[in-house]
Amino acid sequence: MARLGFGAFLAPHHPIGENPMLQFRRDIAFVKHLDELGYDEFWCGEHHSSGWEMIASPEMFLAAAGEHTKRIKLATGVISLPYHHPYNVAQRMVQLDHMTGGRAIFGSGPGALPSDAHTLGIDPMTQRDRQDEAIGVIRRLFRGERVTHKSEWFTMQDAALQLLPLQEDMPFAVASQISPSGMTLAGKYGIGIISLGSMSSEGLTALPTQWGFAESAAKKAGTVVDRKNWRVLLNWHIAETREKAREEARHGLMRWHNEYIHGTLQRPGSVAYKSPDEAVAQISGEGSAAVIGTPDDLVKMIKAVVDQSGGFGTCVGFVHDWANPENTFRSWDMVARYVIPEINGYVTKLRESQKYLQENRAVFDRAGQAIMAKIMENKDAAEALKVTSNPRVTAAGAQVPKGLGKQAAK
Repeated sequence: MARLGFGAFLAPHHPIGENPMLQFRRDIAFVKHLDELGYDEFWCGEHHSSGWEMIASPEMFLAAAGEHTKRIKLATGVISLPYHHPYNVAQRMVQLDHMTGGRAIFGSGPGALPSDAHTLGIDPMTQRDRQDEAIGVIRRLFRGERVTHKSEWFTMQDAALQLLPLQEDMPFAVASQISPSGMTLAGKYGIGIISLGSMSSEGLTALPTQWGFAESAAKKAGTVVDRKNWRVLLNWHIAETREKAREEARHGLMRWHNEYIHGTLQRPGSVAYKSPDEAVAQISGEGSAAVIGTPDDLVKMIKAVVDQSGGFGTCVGFVHDWANPENTFRSWDMVARYVIPEINGYVTKLRESQKYLQENRAVFDRAGQAIMAKIMENKDAAEALKVTSNPRVTAAGAQVPKGLGKQAAK
């Protein structure tokens, strides 16, 4: 299996009731933690209502995160393009790219929350077309073109960026749910995708069909889409045992689902769970799109999703508050320590090396016997070590006492 990138997606989904200032600071600390653990990407979103999702400007948050990190890529997940004049979006993304040393990824979407669109007086029927229009204009601006463009919702007159992105080709990505619109848009422009719908079992099943939409649109537009630029979102909480993971996550998981997914978003078909155990069983059961368990459980799931989808470039974990902050940080730590190395084969050669030594012990015993034979030729060394010509004694078991000098070491 080709190596996967690994990232995190912070909407965020924070329960109401905690000091927002402290939540922002902990989120910054979380990005720093991911950077130190070697994760490849961090995404955060834009929302203006619902209470649980309180980052209104991903660019501002990522600029702050950039000051606390060194290597992790920082992605807008996503900027809702119909909410903004495309020229201002382009300017902010260029500034973010420079402020983070060329680590910005431009992720966009049409806008996820109907309440946000309502607040801004935007007709939901126009949002996807406006996202498409804005991407086309922003890409031209990033190429250094001077753009004149008149639309029903924005105007540009001889517009050009006075500063281009630090990256020669800033990565673009569009959000994709269950509908084909996001994948089709990615194919049209030959850009990346982050699949958000994969957090449901239906979304996982639809991944191969979704990729087909992107390839069909690319073929029609004369562009190319690459699976390496496809990110798939998954849900997990990891601990040393399944029992521990479930105990840590069960109450927060129930609150997240009942208060936000069911109560606030009112997702079609969702029902409130009657107990934390029911929530765990339904959300992380067989065939579900979440893992609440061990590193081995997550490894198994990721491999299954790779096989099911046909392959993608980056596995992105959804950040939530199912567990307390300490256990949440530890969960991501365990993924970095055990899951990523297993998926990407970082420890494969170490195991091979250990196995080779074990299976060829006779060869290495012979080498040890040769060393001991030399030691036996020196009476002083033999007496000091109190060894005999026992062929089972190896060099690994013989420690030369201090003061015997160079002769004993020969």
